[in-house]
Amino acid sequence: MGVILIIIFLFMPAMQITADTAGDFEDAQKILTEVSTLMEKREYAAALGLFDGLNETISQTPDLQLLKASLLNSAGRPGDARAIASGILNRQPDNIEAIFVLAASASIEGKDREHRTLLERVLKIDPKNLKAMSDLGYIALTAKSLRPAANHFDKALAIDGDYLEALVGRAIVYKYTREPKKAEQLLNKAISLNPGWAVPLHERARLYKGAGYLEDALNDFNEAKKLDPQNYWISTDRAVTLVELNRKEEALSELNNAISIDSKGFLAYIYRAGISDETGNYKQAEEDYLVLTKIKPDYYFAAEGLGIIRMKNGQYAQARDAFLLAYRQAPKEFRYALLASINWMQAGKPDDPKQFLAQVLRTVPRDSSDWLLLRLYHDLKGDSDAAARADQEKNLNEKSKILFYLACFYHVRGNIVLANNYFLQVKDMNRMNMIEWKINEIILENLGIKDY
Repeated sequence: MGVILIIIFLFMPAMQITADTAGDFEDAQKILTEVSTLMEKREYAAALGLFDGLNETISQTPDLQLLKASLLNSAGRPGDARAIASGILNRQPDNIEAIFVLAASASIEGKDREHRTLLERVLKIDPKNLKAMSDLGYIALTAKSLRPAANHFDKALAIDGDYLEALVGRAIVYKYTREPKKAEQLLNKAISLNPGWAVPLHERARLYKGAGYLEDALNDFNEAKKLDPQNYWISTDRAVTLVELNRKEEALSELNNAISIDSKGFLAYIYRAGISDETGNYKQAEEDYLVLTKIKPDYYFAAEGLGIIRMKNGQYAQARDAFLLAYRQAPKEFRYALLASINWMQAGKPDDPKQFLAQVLRTVPRDSSDWLLLRLYHDLKGDSDAAARADQEKNLNEKSKILFYLACFYHVRGNIVLANNYFLQVKDMNRMNMIEWKINEIILENLGIKDY
């Protein structure tokens, strides 16, 4: 029997079903059964729309009003859910379900203190409420407060050792405290108690993945996906596992699926952009990097990737803007200021970034190679000092970086022979872990220089 039908039977004894009301009641049963189906599919807006078809007397019962409020929370409308639950709580101060709805609204709105306070209020009314105990455990878990989280889950399990949410929560604590066997035991128990619930399978898959058992993890992700095919995190975690198994074509398909589930989930875009960039699908990579700069602007690697692709395409003004965005998000990464300046010069005149560079120079240690290079681009002279610094540099990454920016400086200034010489030196150093090496390869390809 679905959750909705249970609710019907809960309030049915309080209703006076007569010949006149029997039809309304039967209609309500049909509508609420359809609501239940839509809820399982996560089609919350459609489910909410069906409430308009309910008889007003039936729809105004507290149980159904709270069901509607829960749906509003699920649909991302916590303010509307709060209004309904608050009205019921004003009339029924000890209505635990209304308090849970308010707690869920607070959680969605990021009001952590209010969320905890409401759950604690439930426990004052019902000291053995397992859901409130477990929810408090998950709040502590999210905050990485592992000892309080463990205490909440242990209290719940002491009352009911088969309480599923507490079993899973306690297993996650064990995972974080590096007790994988205990975590696995609890997850195995949760799976055996409710094999149709995706959550413990998902968590066991994460446990196996973290331990390096990728095939076992993938098996659990597969089963979890069957049970909950519209779960963004199951889909994304499965895709990441496929990446680690070097099954990138399958991973791309799964990443596409994850993005279709949640178009604002950033992790799937990160992996899809990375695979697309690596395999030469630069159009897709550029699109994904651009989305990432909007939905997660603090992830400055997206702006970096965007800048590199646009630099490859000869879109220097757009590449400049991308590297400026990366620099604003990571103002200690002075390479982004240098890369922005290179593209700025390519898009216009050599002294165009002068004012910007003057501001950057105030923040750079004067004894660093970054200061020397930024000064070079600001003054448009001093290349001999930078070259001498490169000759003396023992750190190969640092040496390669200086040579690269010297090469770009000469290229912008029109000294093509010297620029190409330095570009080839950078290639020969083979510092493939550096962004400069990747851009150096692009420049050599664009210049048509393949052999040396």
